[in-house]
Amino acid sequence: MIRHIVMWSVRGATPEEKSANIAKLQASFHSLRGRVPGLLHLEVGVDHSRVDYACDVVLVSDFESQAALDAYATHPEHLRVKQEVGDMRIARHQVDYRVE
Repeated sequence: MIRHIVMWSVRGATPEEKSANIAKLQASFHSLRGRVPGLLHLEVGVDHSRVDYACDVVLVSDFESQAALDAYATHPEHLRVKQEVGDMRIARHQVDYRVE
């Protein structure tokens, strides 16, 4: 199994705008559940620490194999979500690792 973790800092000129963008990002990624072959688990978490070095949102997803994760990168549903949230982010970090 491959765990795919992505963290974002989200754009927002006001706290309300930032919260709205975070909610849209959450909804967009939750919409992938059951639509991507090999995607076993998906969770989206929102930071509540508010420390200056924290990211705003984390995506933790598990894929049955590296091939499933590779296919996810070009899956139409994932591409749709990337387009929906593309301009909301101001930073992105990623880690992928094998889970035994």
